[in-house]
Amino acid sequence: MTYFSTMYRNEELYKSKNILAPMVRVGTLPMRILSLKYGADLVYTEELIDWKFLKSIRVENKTLQTVDYIDPTDGTIIFRTSGIEKEKVIVQLGTCDPNRALKVAKMIEKDVAGIDINMGCPKEFSLKGGMGAALLTQPEKAKNILKTLVDNISIPITCKIRVFQCIEETINLVNELVSSGISAIAIHGRTKVERPQHSNRNEVIKFISNKINIPVIANGGSREIETYDDILKFRELCGASSVMIARAAEANCSIFCKEGKKPLDDVISDYLKLCIEYDNSPSNTKYCVQNMLKELQETPRGKKFLECQTLEQICAIWNLGEYCRQKQIEFQSKGMIGRREVCPDMFSPVRKKLRTDDVTEHKCAFIRVNYMSDPELPKSKLIAHCNKLKTKPPKYETICKDKLFRSIVTFDGKRYSSNYWEKNKRFAEQGAALACIYSLGLVEKKELVENGSILE
Repeated sequence: MTYFSTMYRNEELYKSKNILAPMVRVGTLPMRILSLKYGADLVYTEELIDWKFLKSIRVENKTLQTVDYIDPTDGTIIFRTSGIEKEKVIVQLGTCDPNRALKVAKMIEKDVAGIDINMGCPKEFSLKGGMGAALLTQPEKAKNILKTLVDNISIPITCKIRVFQCIEETINLVNELVSSGISAIAIHGRTKVERPQHSNRNEVIKFISNKINIPVIANGGSREIETYDDILKFRELCGASSVMIARAAEANCSIFCKEGKKPLDDVISDYLKLCIEYDNSPSNTKYCVQNMLKELQETPRGKKFLECQTLEQICAIWNLGEYCRQKQIEFQSKGMIGRREVCPDMFSPVRKKLRTDDVTEHKCAFIRVNYMSDPELPKSKLIAHCNKLKTKPPKYETICKDKLFRSIVTFDGKRYSSNYWEKNKRFAEQGAALACIYSLGLVEKKELVENGSILE
């Protein structure tokens, strides 16, 4: 009796819902929260691979009020979530192994609303790894993964598939997967070899919807969805319980607004505010804005945007540069150094060491946002000091371990270093130069404390 009661509640989660689909590099936290703000009922993460999750550590980020799953070798955020979305976020998992899938599910089940197994991705990476659409032709393995999760996990388990050319083959697969006890199934109405220019098989989704007794989530209709009303029409055409939207939401996630889509500039501004507040990576932010701008990247403003490298530079184009700068300084003042707390020696054997017995070390973090122009950079200040004294220029020695970098600078016969590891050589050298100019008194400790660069 308890089992059926739980199943009923799980199925309710997927009924009559508009859903942000899993999209590579787009379904990160800022886009998910913005979609919920605009009216989405559920949001999916991008596909997250099981082995990446398994090597991550769970950290409660008190500064951002988030839960972060972090790769301990280089500080990369595998998955970041917030209490705002806890009851509405579905993690889409890339896996081909029931045991690995279960280990991941046990790790995250208290942080998310549900777990979806990706059985529809046609990308080569997924197929070669036996994941995604590769599972469509291995129904026993696919069912085993789903049943293992359903039997051992307290939150709803679903999957997302693509159709076959043959409708009988499709319904046979669906029946096999439904028998595992999943709470819903998402169906993309194209085969694994078809692309957006091909028509979506809405009639196949409708046929399946009428044949099974769990919610069907219709997917693949972005070509015919331009307004909120189109979402309702697509749902009706497919006879589905819910609609999952990818490309239309990627271009403008205010598609979920019942009152109509918002101007693109407003959407980008709203998105960037969330990127600032949740410390989203510049590269991911830029990628998502590019997908919104599309052909507008060829305008003068679009070309200026394409030249941006930092989050602050991107935000400045939409008059949010100062807000970004102040937020980053606030985060730093609260001690959110993040990846700089990661040291490769903690997680892997040391293959090569820097000689540090005669090095003056400081916990000086090079934080790019603190420097508005090149002459202000630590390396530039150190070179200017050399020129003033007419001494030999500094020399840098850099080592890379597990994707992390650390430098020592030699100046006037003495060696200096920051004892933070950086994600690239350039930042590591700037950190070493910062430690050097701090030691030489070329920058005051008060200044570094105020901007969050030094934690001593």
